[in-house]
Amino acid sequence: MEEVRKQYYSLRETEKETGVPASTLRYWEQQFEVLNPRKDGHGNRYYTREDQEVVKRIKYIRDELKITRLEAIRRELHSNSKHSDERQAALEILLRVKDELCEIRKMIKQ
Repeated sequence: MEEVRKQYYSLRETEKETGVPASTLRYWEQQFEVLNPRKDGHGNRYYTREDQEVVKRIKYIRDELKITRLEAIRRELHSNSKHSDERQAALEILLRVKDELCEIRKMIKQ
């Protein structure tokens, strides 16, 4: 059966998907113009899949590349470094494999 993807994700769903706390997501909206989720009349944020990818990219730059200055992160975001993108994709694959292996390990121990 084909998985249906939602068009918009709530702040909490995005927090869970990206591993970035809601307070940090709100702060990053102010600091990075490429991150601009929709807001409804009540101020609730709704992120697209592309917004979530931007969040993951910022997190990767900060955590894996160890770039912490906002201006440097902005430059890295705009540079669209192919090497950096490939490393980020590889890291995401490895993290998924790690999670799967941990699940298998739990099943074996039971």
